[in-house]
Amino acid sequence: MDFFEVVHTQRSIRKFKDEPVPEQMLWEMIDAAIRAPSGSNTQPWGWLIVRDEAKRKAIAAAVLEGVGDVEAALAEADKLPTPEQRRMRRSSVTFRANVMSAPVLIIPCLVHPTSPTTDIDSLFAGSSIYGAVQNMMLAARAQGLGTVLTTFNTRIDDVLRREFDLPDDAKPVAVIPVGWPEGERFGPTTRKPVDTVTHWDGWGQTRNRQT
Repeated sequence: MDFFEVVHTQRSIRKFKDEPVPEQMLWEMIDAAIRAPSGSNTQPWGWLIVRDEAKRKAIAAAVLEGVGDVEAALAEADKLPTPEQRRMRRSSVTFRANVMSAPVLIIPCLVHPTSPTTDIDSLFAGSSIYGAVQNMMLAARAQGLGTVLTTFNTRIDDVLRREFDLPDDAKPVAVIPVGWPEGERFGPTTRKPVDTVTHWDGWGQTRNRQT
């Protein structure tokens, strides 16, 4: 696929077919991920690929416990002001209640970062891995696979450490479900116009985009 087609049509996918993802496609995703830049080229990352049913079930159970009353969460979603917000929140709640629908979960981990900071919890440490995460997700889209960036790892860190025997210097930064989209289409995506978020040589200074 053309690079810009990949970028313009990537979207969050939360419904997956009950079909396996070929291992070679997962290798391609990780290979794309590690091409990303990192602080001082230290490459402070590890990529945990979870296909085992029991392991995925443990993650799904922990996530569901954090959701609480699913019907109440959906009712709260229905109170949001716009149809788009209601749709997105309902989709998020429904997926978190059924994480097992994704045949693969990938957990990117920061591992002993040293540049631009040694603080593994810092936003600046994240700059050395989140670009790689996006590379990985774009590689999935290029192969026809769906993904979604989730951060429910922040609520189940103890479960992840126990299930996967993570070392102390490895920090999960996301959980990326991967699979073949079920009933959901890729983009084009809806975003704010580029000219409304671009500032030239000073905040608030704009110019007309040449097309």
